Amino acid sequence: MSKSPTASREGSLEAPTRHPLNWQDPEFYNEAPLLEELERVYDICHGCRRCVSLCDAFPTLFDLVDESDTFEVDGVAKTDYWKVVDECFLCDLCYQVKCPYVPPHEWNVDFPHLMLRAKAVQFNRGERKISHKLISSTTLNGRVASLPVINQVVNAASKSPAMRKMTARMLDIHPQAHLPEFHTHTLRKRLRNHQPRAIEATEAGPTRGQAALFATCYCNFNEPGIGEDLVAVFEHNSIPVRLVDKETCCGMPKLEQGDLKTVQKYKERNIPQLIRLIDAGWDIVAAVPSCVLMFKQELPLMFPTDTDVLKVKKHIFDPFEYLLHRHKAKLLRTDFHQSLGTVAWHVPCHQRVQNIGPKTKQVLSLIPGTEINAIERCSGHDGTYGVRNSTYAKSQKIARPVITRAKKMEADYLVSDCPMAATQIAAGLELKHGETNPLSLLRKAYGI
Repeated sequence: MSKSPTASREGSLEAPTRHPLNWQDPEFYNEAPLLEELERVYDICHGCRRCVSLCDAFPTLFDLVDESDTFEVDGVAKTDYWKVVDECFLCDLCYQVKCPYVPPHEWNVDFPHLMLRAKAVQFNRGERKISHKLISSTTLNGRVASLPVINQVVNAASKSPAMRKMTARMLDIHPQAHLPEFHTHTLRKRLRNHQPRAIEATEAGPTRGQAALFATCYCNFNEPGIGEDLVAVFEHNSIPVRLVDKETCCGMPKLEQGDLKTVQKYKERNIPQLIRLIDAGWDIVAAVPSCVLMFKQELPLMFPTDTDVLKVKKHIFDPFEYLLHRHKAKLLRTDFHQSLGTVAWHVPCHQRVQNIGPKTKQVLSLIPGTEINAIERCSGHDGTYGVRNSTYAKSQKIARPVITRAKKMEADYLVSDCPMAATQIAAGLELKHGETNPLSLLRKAYGI
């Protein structure tokens, strides 16, 4: 399908407009109009090619076109369209930083949402592997793997070559992919008796001075130390912190599978808990960018008329976004006891697309004797994409330029706000220090 003949210019000068995801309309799952829209957008992308360096979805598309008989999208078999869909892990960067044809441009290209629609069609047709459904069930996996005895077996199996070969066959997890450790002493158990400090909350910008921590599956079960670091840093800055009473997965792993009904189920569990806290005067923070993005962007686009979802969007913050608001109001403590030297800071995709700016860099740069060098490229992990048999090698290929840049920096630390991205990058480096999360570095600089 050819591009619109009425289009007289390339790109758009207006600010991007994101349209809601019309996922509850039965027509959303109709394959015929989906294939028609895929052809239209693929044709535009083929003529543009700005996104070739972002992920493997675009090289896959361009190779299909270039190797076709016509050298155009009409020469690509419709059955091959799904090869492009399978390579997209919904990082959203093409929409946010590359594509000149996003709305309000008349071509109305939203590549991530088109890929999400295609994944939803695949999921509804039962084409997602059971293994992919299992590994994206992060709350269930964490609860089981953190149980005594089972926990020891799971952690030992992740280090056993024989067991890894078995999981490669049964769960489609590449035998060389890094698997995180599970903890029996989860973050929720560690903070079970934690009480917010009796400090009067002080407003700063949109923040109200007291924060409820959405622990996230990863920080609760896999890296509880990050949550502890957040609490220590916030309380050092006179910000009372408490845990959200109850929570389940934010829904991002299921969104990436196209399982939108499960995303809705998780939303119906989480939003009332968060609203209760917000109405009581608490802000919400989460230490994993994907979880913040889920509440800031994805759920509001799925449920644009849900006033509670929109209220959570207004009151959830990235931790360093929160801290910088405090600093601008002269409420952030700068009594640092230790410089950090040179820090290579990887900027996660799901933090970049929140459009909040380099808040982590701005806060860490307050530490005397500290130089922050940003790396704004995808790590290639993106949850399940980085561990599956079919995509592990591609994930490593995407990570390679990031690792190369980090090596050239000869930095004292490598950190990423996304703990999974940090692990992926750190595996290719010989680091001087073990801290790979910026919250851990901030706590270290404070000496607390």
